[in-house]
Parts: sequence; C-alpha cells; structure tokens
Amino acid sequence: MVKKLLIAMLALAMTQGAFAADKKTNVTDKKETTSMTILDKINSPEDVKKLSSKEMVELSDDIRKGIINRVNTIGGHLGPDLGIVEATIALHYVFNSPEDKIVFDVSHQVYPHKMLTGRKQGFTDPANHPEISGYSNPAESQHDHFIIGHTSTSVSLATGLAKARDLKGEKYNVVALIGDGSLSGGEAYEGFNNAAELDSNMIIIVNDNEMSIAPNYGGLYKNLAELRQTKGKAQNNVFKALGFEYYYVEEGNDVEKLISAFKKVKNTKKPTVVHIHTLKGKGYEPAVADKETYHWTTPGFLDRKPTPEIETYNSITTNYLLNKKEQNEPVVAITAATPGVFSFTPDFREKMGDNYTDVGIAEEHAIAYASGLAKNGAKPVLALMSSFVQRTYDQMSQDLALNNSPATVLIYWGGISSADMTHLCTFDIPLISNIPNIVYLAPTNKEEYLAMLDWSYNQKDYPVFIRVPAGEVISTGEKDTTDYSILNKYKVVSKGEKVAIIAAGNFFQLGQQVKDELKKETGINATLINPRFLTGVDQGLLENLKQDHTVVITLEDGELNGGFGEKVTRYYGNSNMKVLNFGARKEFTDRVPLEELYKRYHLTKELIVEDIKNCLK
Repeated sequence: MVKKLLIAMLALAMTQGAFAADKKTNVTDKKETTSMTILDKINSPEDVKKLSSKEMVELSDDIRKGIINRVNTIGGHLGPDLGIVEATIALHYVFNSPEDKIVFDVSHQVYPHKMLTGRKQGFTDPANHPEISGYSNPAESQHDHFIIGHTSTSVSLATGLAKARDLKGEKYNVVALIGDGSLSGGEAYEGFNNAAELDSNMIIIVNDNEMSIAPNYGGLYKNLAELRQTKGKAQNNVFKALGFEYYYVEEGNDVEKLISAFKKVKNTKKPTVVHIHTLKGKGYEPAVADKETYHWTTPGFLDRKPTPEIETYNSITTNYLLNKKEQNEPVVAITAATPGVFSFTPDFREKMGDNYTDVGIAEEHAIAYASGLAKNGAKPVLALMSSFVQRTYDQMSQDLALNNSPATVLIYWGGISSADMTHLCTFDIPLISNIPNIVYLAPTNKEEYLAMLDWSYNQKDYPVFIRVPAGEVISTGEKDTTDYSILNKYKVVSKGEKVAIIAAGNFFQLGQQVKDELKKETGINATLINPRFLTGVDQGLLENLKQDHTVVITLEDGELNGGFGEKVTRYYGNSNMKVLNFGARKEFTDRVPLEELYKRYHLTKELIVEDIKNCLK
C-alpha cells in the first residue's frame, strides 16, 4: 500500500529519533541484548555518583554503544546523542535528579539521560522494549518533567519551573539544556529574556556542537564562533548582554572538566549560562564526518547499501525549483532547518546559491519572510513539515493571509501515522484551511502537483499551501490543464448515483477502492470526486448531487474536527442528504501502528462500505 511506504519512512524518521517508530514494524527481531561493562551497574543517577573518573570514561563508551545499537535497530537521533554523553554523565554526577530538575530541549539529546535513569533496556535491547520512546516523557520516569518533541522550548519550560519553585519557597536547581541549533528559534530568545529576570537559581547549559540538523545560519552564530575562538573571553557575549553569568567549557566531551564547571554553578542564586563546546557524532566516525546525514537515521545504517535513485515528490520539487533558478526567475527556496526532509541536499543548496535560504529553527520568521519576499516581487517557495507548521499560526493569519501575499508553502508528511505524540501530522488541514484568503490544495498525483505548483508560482492573488502527496509517485501520464484560479472547483472523476465519495489528497486511492468494493457488494455505482481544494466547497456540485444521491462520504488523511469533511457536512446541514466523514479523531496518539488507527477510524474499504450500507438502510 502506497501510504505504508510513507509511514515506514515517517516512523523511522520520527518516533525513536527524528520522528516516530512503530511499535510492531520496522524493528529488527533481535533477541540478544548488548552487554555493557559499566552501564550494567547503572540503574539510577545515584549509581553514577559512585563512579571513578576512569569508570565514567568507560561508561561513556557503553552509552555510545547503546545509542548506536538502538538507532541501528529501530532508527533515531544519532549525532546529537553521541555528542552529549559526557555532559549527561556530569549532570547526573553533580546534580540530584529528580529533585534538581533537568529539562532537555527537543529530546534530540535525551538518550544518555534515559540510559542513566532506569531505561537502559531501550538501548541494550530496543527491539523488546518499544515502551521506551525517543523523547522525554514523564510517564516513563520521574526524571523527565515534560513531554518534549519540538525545539527551542527548554528554557521557557524551565523558567516556569524555577518561578513556581521560588513562589513556593523551595530550594533546588533548575537546569535547561539547549543546543546551539535550537537557539535560532524565537521561543528560545523569549525564554532567555524572561529567565534573566528571575534573580534566582536558573542554569542553562548551551550545547554548542556547531550544527543544527544542518549547518547553523544566522548572526547569533557569529558570536558563538567568537566565544569559541576566545575560549569564552570575547568582549561581545550575547549571554552576558542579556544579564547571565557566563562560563565556558572548551572540552565539552571531557567529563572531569564538565563536572568542575557544573559544581561551580550548582546552587547558584543567579541566572547562569554554561556554554560547552561538544563534538556532534563523537564516537562514530561517519557521524563526525557527515554530521547532517547522521543527525538521525533509519535502522540498519551500519550495513546499509546504496539504493538506486527513483523519482519522488521531493525530487520533483527540487527539479522544479532548480529549473526556475536556471531560468533566472526570482525564486527563493526556504527551509526552517530541516532541509533533509525535502531533499534540499548540499548539492541542491549549492546550485540554488542566493536563491536558497535556511532561516534556522524559526518557522514563524519563515512565514513572515516569505510574505515579505512575495510582496516585493520575489517567488518564495517555503517547505515545512506538517508537524512543524503548528508553530506559526499567527504568522500565517496575520503576516501572510491578512496581507494576501502570494507565497507558496509546501506541506510535507501530512497525514495519519504511527508517529510519536510529539510529531503527529494530522492537524494541518484544520489549522490551515480555516484561515481566510489562504488556498490549500491537495494533489493526488504528479501531474496535479506540478500544475498546482505552476499556478501558485505564477498567480498574484492568494497565499497558496499545497499538501505534497505522500508515498510513491503516481502519474497519469497526461498533463493537468485545470485552471486553479477558479477556486473550489471539484473534479468528478467517475459519475454514478446514490452514493458520492469525495476523497481528498492522499486518500483518493482509498476512495477508488471504496467505490469498487461498494459496487462489488451492493451493485451501487458510486460517484467518485477529487476535491483538490481543502479550503472550500464546490457549492454547485454539492447542490447537483442532491438530485440523484442520498449519501455523501468524505475521506481525508487528517483530523476530522475542523477539517475538510465538516465543510461538506455543514453545507448539507439543512437538507435530507446524509453525510459520513472519515478521518482521524481529535486525539494524541503515541506510536500506534497505522493498521490499528485505520481500524479505529474505520479507514479501510471494508469498514467504510459497511458504514455506507448501514446509512442506506
């Protein structure tokens, strides 16, 4: 099934590391556990405090073996976790978790922490311990204080903990760990600004490995580089300027030096930054040499063989953008620090040159930046992952839609998945489709996608979002000549009677299957409709369906509440037409297998046909 291909990729990228691993699939059947010399003795942070310096070095090696074992077995974040090992050991040696509260930003570096807080089985024997996720989660351990999966949040969350502590007259350390890449996110600045006002214990560890997911971009990183070059003694110091006491540790992978620095700041009565310089990927040479590729990776990376290149919706997009650049068009390809999701490879970025912008982890700025580009005659094409577009609702509404800037925004990986609860991609349709002026399109094949890209790129009337199709490329072989400037015009693919199936985007193929199954079981030849637009209804078509149809069903690969199908239901509200909406419930799911979700939501052809038959009775 096409959708399963996408979900497999999403699962491997998301839950156990970059996005979300399925509990039952994509996991190597590995019965043996990985033996660790020192880690075998560690069951809590109290055990770390008993170790000698030599044993802590051995423990670092054990932890790295566990990280590599987990990622090679079920996928996950590799480079950032390998780089933070010594700092995590030092944190648990000096501080007293969970009384002292340690908050990890985005969870990209939480693996060593989990191994030291009673969850090492998720790394020594990951195939048999799917309950241990790749993200911070209080349900797993008292040493985790928040469910965290998005970036730039730790300082704000920790500031709240510290303020509540002070109001209650309690005494303990609050420590926020944040990577240099996460500093580009707006919430990080807001958190630092507020934390500096506490005038009490607030310790921020800045893990500077000179990388985000891809290389860092932005003026802030010039100051970090200056601080590194001067061993923290540069007169220009962004952290001191904000009001923090500041300490620098050049050898951020030396556990003794880290312990010394952390002891200096423990129980401080002032907001304090400890800036540590670490090596991303330390302990696995390919991850050091190619930090971007090994930020996260899928299972089996140790023995992976090169795979043949095939056409994907990513390659269709990058080829389109490169073609525009070669034609000297004012195109600007934009990413918010996740170029790998869209195949914005180093080679692509080099070819695009000044026509490419990575804004860093700053989706809010990306939307406003795209709006400004569009208003001044450029042609911005911003690529975002569905889960990350959630960060920028106000900018979509105010900076983009209210100003009616004709930018193009591509939404990737939108749909129901077995992802971790922090990286669900089911909310983009309700989020985007209800903002005035925005046109949200859902292509079902290559030709529609290219036609929508062309229309969006050339038109000047609307901000246009396109939900990039999921899975393998489907091609009709015929050019799509639709005039998308006629908004909300649905396409009747197959005219029938009695039952109409309106199947959007990723679920169009499911709509075809339902049509065939319904014909097989009941003899009813249903009408099949490709809506193409998620932001409105084709009132003329819906009105005409009343003449020879009694049931309309909608299929959408996303949350039903506030989604596409409800717009159709609302249109028929004062009529005799029966409407069934199929999609996801309003809920946070956590690594639930896709097949289980499809059964729960009645998203199989058999269950849908059964519901239609019951509705027809």
